[in-house]
Amino acid sequence: MLKIKKGDYIQVIKGKDRGKKAKILRIFRQEGRAIAEAINLAKKHKRRTQQDQKGGIVPIEMPISLSSLMLFCKGCNKPTRAGFMALKDGTKSRICKKCREVI
Repeated sequence: MLKIKKGDYIQVIKGKDRGKKAKILRIFRQEGRAIAEAINLAKKHKRRTQQDQKGGIVPIEMPISLSSLMLFCKGCNKPTRAGFMALKDGTKSRICKKCREVI
């Protein structure tokens, strides 16, 4: 079970985008990488086509390593490690290790 999933709110802890917070758009399990909103941007040159009347240089999100990301807890407002806890109904849930709140 991965600690970071699609739709989670994360904070970058390493690299050129250190300190930025974003939402996860996609996870690549085999490569151990993820795509987050407006993180690790690269410039792509787009040609003008009939569908895309405006060509030019557009920024796109590139995958970033999961080891450079940390789950962001909105309860304690800090990046945190995720833990797992069995709830009373028998399901497993991720929790913040600092404030023990369910993520």
